[in-house]
Amino acid sequence: MRKKPDRYSGYFNRAMETMPPGEREDYQNHFLRKIIQYVHGHSPGIREKFRAAGITPEDIRTIRDLEKLPITEKASLISLQKKDPPFGGLLTTAHNRLRRIYLTPGPIFVPEARQSRYWRWETAFYSAGFRKGDIVQVTLSYHLSPGGWMLEEPLHCLGCTVIAAGVGDLDSQVKIMHELGVTGFVGMPSFLLSIGDHAESLGIDLKKDLSLEVSFLTIELLTEPMRNSIEKRFGIVARQGYGTAEVGAIAYECIENYGMHTADDLIVEIVDPETGKQLGPGEVGEVVVTLFNKAYSLIRFGTGDLSYYDDSPCPCGRTSARLPRLVGRVDQATKVRGVFIHASQTNQLMSRYPDIAKYHVVIAREEKGDEMTFYVELENEHIDRERLKVHLQVAIKQALKLRGKVEFIPKGSIQEGLKTIEDRRDWR
Repeated sequence: MRKKPDRYSGYFNRAMETMPPGEREDYQNHFLRKIIQYVHGHSPGIREKFRAAGITPEDIRTIRDLEKLPITEKASLISLQKKDPPFGGLLTTAHNRLRRIYLTPGPIFVPEARQSRYWRWETAFYSAGFRKGDIVQVTLSYHLSPGGWMLEEPLHCLGCTVIAAGVGDLDSQVKIMHELGVTGFVGMPSFLLSIGDHAESLGIDLKKDLSLEVSFLTIELLTEPMRNSIEKRFGIVARQGYGTAEVGAIAYECIENYGMHTADDLIVEIVDPETGKQLGPGEVGEVVVTLFNKAYSLIRFGTGDLSYYDDSPCPCGRTSARLPRLVGRVDQATKVRGVFIHASQTNQLMSRYPDIAKYHVVIAREEKGDEMTFYVELENEHIDRERLKVHLQVAIKQALKLRGKVEFIPKGSIQEGLKTIEDRRDWR
């Protein structure tokens, strides 16, 4: 029988993770100057960004100087890539020299260069308790999206065996977990809970019959009720990580659960979404990232997520600032089960149906995950509602890549001035 490893002590890179705050700032400023010089010389998109701001690379010497540059929002990547295909002038190498190319909702092309630790999730996995010899079930998509690949390769770096389970049916997921002695799970918390429900329906005891010891949960928000349910039912520690398809790792939880430590090899700013000015500890603003990545030069990339940071000491000994939690989205683009939903997308979809007078989308958090409901007012109350409902639900799935419920409500129920997409989830 395999001896259980010590999962919750030590560091993946002690020198980096426990670097004194002053040294960390010096290190980040040093690499910021190097990356700015390099990408300005090799990236037409970055040169244009500097030209439009009226500055040169010599004007960016410290993290504070980043305020001189505008933020590149995720939505801007769509227009940049249309203007200068395929990567908006931000790639510094020929795209036939990349390892992989992905296509994410938007649509946005995302590159992966041929360099080690490209997505930088190794520290996050080690902090969550993954160790050499673990058999890990990765339940993220391996099709077009970088999700599965992004999280698989760091696990190989730690010496783990990976099962590319993807988003397959629950019977297969339970069979894999039960018969292969899976010790680690990677995926959405709601999906792990669904696997647990299905396993129990088959008579499997989650603690006695499974070998699961550790989980890394991502894509959707891990609420405390979800965490408590997973830890209690499976008898494991549940930790989460935060990142994006464009950036990779941004922050991760440690065993102490005092918030998510920002990754060591990038710069994370919390800024005022309107002014772009950096905010202090405890002040809520947009999470903005600058990568130390020569191949794909994202400088001041706006994630659209709202958070705040805490720079007080963490009992785990890591010295990076922490994001206690995400508190929402900057604009009306709303993340549902790992996919961003924009009002422009839903408007385009609903405009195909002349019998619809008005609609309103509500995102709510149910016990096991996010629920998206379209509330619809009809022009003609006498049409075949059931037939329209079926058509709408199929169209929603095709257009948004997510399931959505449809409920018809009396005409006049939707108030004027109401946001097209309303997020009613409790982010606390």
